Amino acid sequence: MVNIPVEEGNRYKLTIEDIGDSGEGIGRIEGFTIFINDGIPEDKVLIEITKVKKNYAMGKIIEIIEKSPFRIDPVCAVFHECGGCQIQNIDYEKQLLLKKNKVKSSIERIGKLEGVLVHDTLGMEIPFAYRNKAQFPIGKENGNTLIGFYEKGTHKIVDINGCKIQHEINSKILDVLKAFIDTHNISTYNEKTGKGLLRHVLTRISYASKDIMVVIITNGKSLPFKDELIQKLTKEIPEIKSIVQNINTKKTNVILGRECRTMYGQDKILDYIGDLKFEISPLSFFQVNPFQTRVLYDKALEYAKLEGNETVFDIYCGIGTISLFLAQKAKKVYGIEIIDAAIKDARRNAKLNNLSNTEFFVGKAEEVVPKLYKEGLRADVVIVDPPRKGCDREVLNTIASMNPKRIVYVSCKPSTMARDLKILDELGYRTVEVQPVDMFPHTAHVETVTVLYRQDS
Repeated sequence: MVNIPVEEGNRYKLTIEDIGDSGEGIGRIEGFTIFINDGIPEDKVLIEITKVKKNYAMGKIIEIIEKSPFRIDPVCAVFHECGGCQIQNIDYEKQLLLKKNKVKSSIERIGKLEGVLVHDTLGMEIPFAYRNKAQFPIGKENGNTLIGFYEKGTHKIVDINGCKIQHEINSKILDVLKAFIDTHNISTYNEKTGKGLLRHVLTRISYASKDIMVVIITNGKSLPFKDELIQKLTKEIPEIKSIVQNINTKKTNVILGRECRTMYGQDKILDYIGDLKFEISPLSFFQVNPFQTRVLYDKALEYAKLEGNETVFDIYCGIGTISLFLAQKAKKVYGIEIIDAAIKDARRNAKLNNLSNTEFFVGKAEEVVPKLYKEGLRADVVIVDPPRKGCDREVLNTIASMNPKRIVYVSCKPSTMARDLKILDELGYRTVEVQPVDMFPHTAHVETVTVLYRQDS
């Protein structure tokens, strides 16, 4: 039976030791784990316990007795309300170290692997204004129009004038939209009633071409005064090449509906990763940090060690970004992805870049990969880039059966990656080295690229 040394409502002193998956501080009392919002490693704090569970408790800071040397003032005025950046109040170099330690700890604790080389996290020289996609909920409070982000743990909108990790042009777009809503008294969506017209505004910005797409998400098909809105947006921001209405009439937290109507300009904008072109539509998945995406993919390509005669499987390939990157060096690349629209994008992007040595399959990886294996297809190198839940066991079994020379594992969650590395180790593949990449500065998320070799090689 677990000894629970704390009680709800009581106060305790402790030192913050680490951060959790959502950026919360982690401390311990008699070995019992306590999660504390806004806690930073090496803070000495007085906390009050707010919730007690069987294996952990939650607490809030009553007083910072001794401030961590890594605690800094966040540059964002609404940092403490907004849920976008969880760790902007931690020195950036310390953020990078915490992310490396999270990866290393997961590999040792969950993966039970020893002697794996975990490199220092590859960070950004200027870790701000890096996101090429933003989505802002729209609402009203006491007659005032609010456009911003949700407060931590709620759906209450925090109004913003600008966001430090987004492109600065978003501020202009939001200003125009607010003025338009107020001038014409346009209704905004109410989650409780399901009524009101304007739900969200989504922006996509190509840092390479400078093109901008603005997507207005509406709870209905009509958009009053839309010609005036188009005129104001394009006059104030001439870089806008596409304005799209997305219709979402469902009472749901999902932001985008399936129907898009182009109101101005193009259906898509162009973006680049290195020399590769990609067409981006309102519904396309595309990495949100173009600077670090190139770093991540260059590392994946380095680990793949392609010489030009290899057959590569890219499992969970999305719109084929990694597939096309690898196709420049490989003999043949097969991409597998469950989302039909993503595979259509992948095929179109392959044509756009004149890469004829790719082939894409739609379906569940755990069904498609074994099917291709039974049909006689084999891979010299396998790339996996799974969702946060990691790889299906059947996929890992089939990969090992194909006996590739190398496996490159791209991950967005260290714990599930470590679990999968343990399985692959049992299947005959040793984890050699791991490279964390900071795709999302000032958040607790970390991407990693890992290379595994056959144990007989």
